[in-house]
This record gives sequence, C-alpha cells and structure tokens, in this order.
Amino acid sequence: MSTVTIWHNPRCSKSRQTLALIEDKGIAPEVRRYLDDAPSEAEIRAALKALGLKPIEAMRTKEKVFKEMGLSRDSDDETLIRAMAEVPKLIERPIVFSDGKARLGRPPEAVLEIL
Repeated sequence: MSTVTIWHNPRCSKSRQTLALIEDKGIAPEVRRYLDDAPSEAEIRAALKALGLKPIEAMRTKEKVFKEMGLSRDSDDETLIRAMAEVPKLIERPIVFSDGKARLGRPPEAVLEIL
C-alpha cells in the first residue's frame, strides 16, 4: 500500500473534512502541516505537476497577502511558485498525494479517486 500524504491546515474546514474522509477509509495519512513546514519551490513544482495545475490555479488569490506581494493572475509562474514557498498560506488547501498523483481536496471527495 502506498503512502498517502496530506498538506493540511487544521484551521481549514475543507482540510479537516478531507483528512476525516481519508481516515474513514481506514488510511492513516502522513499529515504535513504545510504552514509550519513550508514546502520548497521544488516540492511545489512537483505538486503542481502531479495536480496538473498551473501555479495560479493552486493559489489562494483572495488572501490579502496575494495583493500585498504585488501578485496578480498575470504574474509569471516562477514568481507565483516563489511566493507560495515564501508564504505557504497562499497554497490552496488541502492537497493529497498518493502513488505519484495528487488532488486538491475541493471538494473533499475529489481525493477519493487517487486513494
């Protein structure tokens, strides 16, 4: 059985719902509190590749810090990836990884297809 990992924010309801859904399937995932243990730029690139998303599609663009950092939907991918590594709160959550695949837990049920 493969290892399942979740980039988790316990203060986020979708993240908590996704974690509960995984645990209800009898899976004990590796829980990475990504706000405390920020992913590197390389890890973010790998996550984006596994998700099949562009950086802007995996960002919380409504966060105040998004605008404060001078970011926009037109910012280049490298700038956005660097911003996510510097301020992990900009990463959309939760992200679940399993067998080299990843899904964004929005809605939480989206992660079931990779478990």
